[in-house]
Amino acid sequence: MLEKIEGIVIRTRDYGETHKIITLFTREKGKIGVMARGAKKPKSRMASVTQPFIHGQFLIQIGSGLGSLSQGEMVTSLRSIREDIIKTAYASYLAELTDKLVDEKKPDPFLYEQLLQTFVWMAEGKDCEILSMMYELKMYRKAGFAPKVDACLNCGAADGPFSFSVVEGGFLCFRCKQMDPQAYGLTEPLAKLLRLFLHMDVKRLGQVSMKDENKKKLRMLMDEYYERYGGYFLKSKKFLKQIDLFTDNN
Repeated sequence: MLEKIEGIVIRTRDYGETHKIITLFTREKGKIGVMARGAKKPKSRMASVTQPFIHGQFLIQIGSGLGSLSQGEMVTSLRSIREDIIKTAYASYLAELTDKLVDEKKPDPFLYEQLLQTFVWMAEGKDCEILSMMYELKMYRKAGFAPKVDACLNCGAADGPFSFSVVEGGFLCFRCKQMDPQAYGLTEPLAKLLRLFLHMDVKRLGQVSMKDENKKKLRMLMDEYYERYGGYFLKSKKFLKQIDLFTDNN
């Protein structure tokens, strides 16, 4: 049965000499894989709508296995992401994270909107690192391993100062910090940002600014946290770290 579905291209791979298999994260069907026949041909009408990060409307023959793409119409090209290596690196990372952590054919309209808006903000020039961390935390929650950041995970105290324990999985208050002597101390603003990033709808993002030192600390915490609980190696993460090292040294 042919269905018209709104989605974002989060993965593409070549199939034979002229075809592509693309993975779409869709509003209506969740994550699905589809065959795009002839999409590698330069003059194919499928070529433009099967590029990474395209947001479009797709007419798909849905079956029990791999779907078949009949036609597509671009809604938002997000071309500026593909034209900028740093934006591409961040978007590729979030696309791969979504591909790894989201089950097939299980719709999640809220998460779909979060990814779409994250890509839109990236294309418009908002801070890719802040956007990535906001979306990552929502993905962690979707996958069932989000850190506990609303109160002390041991005693439930809502008053800080807090430390972040990777081992215990979230905030420890100053009374309970002895549970993990290696927990990282957090300033009050950084603790608030962690809560904000986990809970706030990306659509509501205004001009959130962070000091570089706070970005680096939060990035380090989230990297360690994912390595402990995430379970999947992400190739795009390695590339992103190389990009970050390059930009830090220039």
